[in-house]
Amino acid sequence: MSASSWGQGPLVNGKPGRRDYAIIGEIIERGAKVLDLGCGDGELLAWLKREKRVEARGVEIDREQVQKAIARGVAVFQSDIEEALRDYPEGTFDYVILSQTLQETRAPVAVLREMLRVGKRAVVGFPNFGHWTVRLAHLWTGRSPQTKLFPYEWYNSPNIHFLTVTDFELLAREQRWKVERRYFLGRGGTVRRFPNLMAELAVYLVTK
Repeated sequence: MSASSWGQGPLVNGKPGRRDYAIIGEIIERGAKVLDLGCGDGELLAWLKREKRVEARGVEIDREQVQKAIARGVAVFQSDIEEALRDYPEGTFDYVILSQTLQETRAPVAVLREMLRVGKRAVVGFPNFGHWTVRLAHLWTGRSPQTKLFPYEWYNSPNIHFLTVTDFELLAREQRWKVERRYFLGRGGTVRRFPNLMAELAVYLVTK
C-alpha cells in the first residue's frame, strides 16, 4: 500500500482518523519484529502479520480491545505503555509503533526514549494540533478547540499533551534523534507545503 493511496484499501476502510495505517504499512519491512503500543483491536498488527509476515506483538490497556486483538490472532497483552516498555531488553524489536497515542501518554519524552531503546526504529504518528481548523476553532470560540479531528470536550478528552508538527521537529532536534522519513496527511491527501498549518496527521520514522 503506497503513501499515495493512504485513504483507500482494506487497512483503513471504515476507519476515519486512522489514515496513518497505510503509511505505517508502507514503512514496516517484511519479516520485521514489531511492537505496537496502544494497538487497540489489533487491526494494524493483524494486517502486518498477514501481508508483511512480521513477528507481531502488541500492548493495549483496554481489556475488551485486547480480547478483540487476540481474536484476530495477534499476540497482545494488557498493560500500560510506560510500564510495558520497561520489561523489554534493548534492541528487541526492529520497529516500535506508537500511532495516535503519544498525546495521551503521561511522559511522552520518556516513552519515546524507551521506544528507541527497545526498538531500532520508532514509528510515531500523531494528530497535529497546529492544523488551521484547530487554530481557527480556538480563536473563534475562545474555548478548547473542537473539530472533526478533535471532537472531545476539554473534560473528557484523552489528549493531555497538545503537540504540533513543529513541536515534534524541535524535540527530535533537541534529543538528537535522526528523522529518517516524514509523512504529512491532510483531507485531500499528502501535504507537501506548510505541514504545521495544513497537516491533520503526521507520521515520523525516527532512530537514535
